Amino acid sequence: MNDSACRVDVWLWRARFLRTRSLATAFVERGAVRLAQRGHQVRLDKPSRLVHPGDALTFAISGRVLSVRVEALGTRRGPPTEACALYSSLVGSDDAPTV
Repeated sequence: MNDSACRVDVWLWRARFLRTRSLATAFVERGAVRLAQRGHQVRLDKPSRLVHPGDALTFAISGRVLSVRVEALGTRRGPPTEACALYSSLVGSDDAPTV
């Protein structure tokens, strides 16, 4: 990892979409996350893939499809208010992470 990129499993965990990093890793390995980067969309199957600010992620959690833009990478798994600053919703305003 560097200051301009972060592993997708770590980012999903920091943004509080999944409760543990191991759950985030398994989620990505199942192919449940799509990454849109520079106009190309790919299904991720490796948790080591990097995300950058400006990338878009699409995934389904709890029966809802979420599309979010990565706004920041974060440095830790902080409180929900800090986690919400890591992304912006691309579809609706109902996209809230699990805590």
